[in-house]
Amino acid sequence: MELKDLLATNLRLLRQECGITQEELADRTGLSSRYVGSIERARVSASVTVLGKLAVALRVDPCDLLRPPRS
Repeated sequence: MELKDLLATNLRLLRQECGITQEELADRTGLSSRYVGSIERARVSASVTVLGKLAVALRVDPCDLLRPPRS
């Protein structure tokens, strides 16, 4: 699985666990909701800076956004 696919899956799951919408996440990060949606659909690769913003907004370690699912 590619890293952008892992990020997409983990971002969606973590965002939903926080009970926030893509729009709310976009507001928290200063990113556009369209860009957040593109990350969640694995259509774009996020930079390390964006990864950090997403982690802060979700209150998780940045590594959690790229961690493979447990088997």
